[in-house]
Amino acid sequence: MDKIDIALLRGLTKDARTSVSTLAKRLGVARTTVQARIDRLESRGVIAGYTVRLGEATRINRIRATVLIRFEPRTGPTIIQRLNNMVEVEVAHTSSGRFDLVLQVATPTTARLDEVLDEIGAIKGVQSSESLIHLSTKIDRAI
Repeated sequence: MDKIDIALLRGLTKDARTSVSTLAKRLGVARTTVQARIDRLESRGVIAGYTVRLGEATRINRIRATVLIRFEPRTGPTIIQRLNNMVEVEVAHTSSGRFDLVLQVATPTTARLDEVLDEIGAIKGVQSSESLIHLSTKIDRAI
C-alpha cells in the first residue's frame, strides 16, 4: 500500500458514503484510479466491507465496559462459544499477558451489566475477571 491507498482508506473510514468523484478530487487523482484502487483493496481483503458507525445518540443509553478474563488451559474454545451467545458481548480479543481474553461489553443499565458480569464469571473454566467501566470517549478511530 502506498500513501494514496492509505489516504483513500482514511477517507472511507471517516465516511464510507463519500463518492468516488469526491475522493478522487481530495486525493488529486482520476476517478477511475480511485475506483481501481478500491476494487484492488477489496479483492486483497484490505477492505472487508462497509458498515454503519453508530453515533453518540445510540451510545447514551448504553453502559460499556472492558472485561479482562483469565481462563483455565484448554477451556478457551468453550468459553468463546458461550460468550458468542451473549448479545451484550460486542467484541472478544485474545491477548497476551496476565489475561487471556479482552471483551467489550455493552448493556442498557448498570444492573444488567452486573448480571452479565456474573454470567461471564459463572462460565465453566473462567478463573477470574476484571471489569473496567467506560466513562467517556476521548478518542475513537474505530470503524
